[in-house]
Amino acid sequence: SGAQRGPLQRIERAYPMAGDDERERLLQACRESRNSRLYALVILALSTGARHGELISLRWKQVDLNRRTIELEDTKNGECRTLHLIQTVIDELEQLGRIRDLRTTLVYQSEQDPTKPMSSRTAFENAMAKAGITDFGFHGLRHSAASYMAMHGATQKDIASVLGHKSLQTTERYMHLADEHMGCFCQLPSTSRRNVLR
Repeated sequence: SGAQRGPLQRIERAYPMAGDDERERLLQACRESRNSRLYALVILALSTGARHGELISLRWKQVDLNRRTIELEDTKNGECRTLHLIQTVIDELEQLGRIRDLRTTLVYQSEQDPTKPMSSRTAFENAMAKAGITDFGFHGLRHSAASYMAMHGATQKDIASVLGHKSLQTTERYMHLADEHMGCFCQLPSTSRRNVLR
């Protein structure tokens, strides 16, 4: 039998979000969430393609806002990886830094117990419901990030490097799914991936 899928993967659709409108509805619902860190988590995932586990365990020592980077240390493939941050993410992280709980080094800590990572499942599902989005899991944000990169001219090798794929076959599967649904995507407002999130 195969490995069990986590709760954020069980409801995952096997392709990216369907375009600007769906993305903006989700982001607005995340902004309005009772979970004050959900929006910052989702835009970081959507703009970098990082995995949920990589982000939820993120600590402040890994964040360098001056260099506009995050250094991932405990990745799925065992290798370190650098995330490059867009201004929207930097603004959100600066805001989290101003209200951070000094009892923890976690960026996305639980509001009930700041020494533990936040639980995002319920908040994310509630945001999806409010946005009218069905059959979509957190991992779909990773597929969406790959699609945005491909739509803006990134090569398969570039995307593999950003997502931390050891095998180009894994990236090829992502790109195949993106190609199948390219007709569903609206034109992005800019040729730069940095303007995908407004």
